[in-house]
Amino acid sequence: MSSLHFSIIIPVKKIDQLLVEAMSHLLKLDYLSYEVIIVVDKKIRKNAWKKTRIISSGAVGPAKKRDLGSKTAKGEILAFIDSDAYPDKSWLKHALPHFKKNYVAAVGGPGVTPINSSFMEEASGWVSSSPLGAGPYTYRFLPGKQRQVDDFPAMNLLVRKKDFNEVGGFDSNYFPGEDTKLCLDLVKLGKIIIYEPKAVVFHHRRSLWWPHLKQNGNFGLHRGYFVHQLPQTSARLVYFLPSLLALGLAINLLDGFGMYWLEDLTQTGLDIYVFLLLINAVWVGYKSGSIFQGLISIPAIFATHVWYGAKFIQGFLSVKQIEKK
Repeated sequence: MSSLHFSIIIPVKKIDQLLVEAMSHLLKLDYLSYEVIIVVDKKIRKNAWKKTRIISSGAVGPAKKRDLGSKTAKGEILAFIDSDAYPDKSWLKHALPHFKKNYVAAVGGPGVTPINSSFMEEASGWVSSSPLGAGPYTYRFLPGKQRQVDDFPAMNLLVRKKDFNEVGGFDSNYFPGEDTKLCLDLVKLGKIIIYEPKAVVFHHRRSLWWPHLKQNGNFGLHRGYFVHQLPQTSARLVYFLPSLLALGLAINLLDGFGMYWLEDLTQTGLDIYVFLLLINAVWVGYKSGSIFQGLISIPAIFATHVWYGAKFIQGFLSVKQIEKK
């Protein structure tokens, strides 16, 4: 098992500073048998990195880039990571033992906000890492308990190549969300996906405000689509809750359409939500060691939930099919 070869696949438009940072860590992993495959839009003449191949894909989306990289991969395990993320040095070692079991198709690990992040990037990270911000999915962004999962983001996802090929790889009809589709396909094989909290990568966040909101709104939009197309993992109550907040806020601002009982009901719900925001802010302040991170988490989480919820409703009600990328 120690001889398992990993192929680390990174989709990126062009070589940038974040990728350079990632490579400085990828080449220091405490595991010998691996290669790095970088898939870029345009062909690169020179490659200064050892253990690394750079291939060009043209201007296509991340799903197609990952599929292209997997076709040239020499490893038994495909290790997917984003170009704005870098791994802990023991990343592959912590994932390796799970692949001793043939029924394990994939291993996912947390994407932790890097220590050297700016204040606004760190604030964005606490939206996803806090109990109210991410609900039951905080383990995706902070190390939690090892568990079995059925949906995990490709910013830190290692997949057995045999199983990856059997399900046809990533479906480029889904972006963002191609990782949700892949995970569901793997589970349908009768295989399982393990969350390993020690298989850590450090994932840069989109800074508050607009880059963060734009990304999360896009997640909400496509999750709304997936309620119809991938209900097994997307038609869950937790994904509807931000939409209830957005609707409650709109109803309250419109005075309950003249129905006092409805206005009172939504006001009560909003009061409870504000109370939870305050409790969550204390948690963020304690965990981050910064009262300012705690304070900014209040408007950041509120804005994220409302925008995600509004875009989720848009996706849920839309008859538009997901466009191929």
